[in-house]
Amino acid sequence: MNPLAAARAYSAIQGTEMPSAPAAGVGQAGFAEMLTSVLGDMTQTSKAAETQMASAVQGQGSLIDVVTAVASAEASLETVMAVRDQVIQAYQEIMRMPI
Repeated sequence: MNPLAAARAYSAIQGTEMPSAPAAGVGQAGFAEMLTSVLGDMTQTSKAAETQMASAVQGQGSLIDVVTAVASAEASLETVMAVRDQVIQAYQEIMRMPI
């Protein structure tokens, strides 16, 4: 999956709008805050999916709610994995640069 497409899918699920270009003056703290936010959202989405599954097993939840929650958790996990892959790739490219 294309990382940009994954980020846009995640933004659509979360109901937020993805910026088209980085804001001026955003430094390391902004990137760190964004990563912390995305990881927190992924954790919350996964916990919500687990809660929906548990309620469905107990006969209190709807199968549609479970499928929706699991799909949302999967999309957020794919986004995090795509960002991780891009960061690793960028790091490897930097390490290959001649000094």
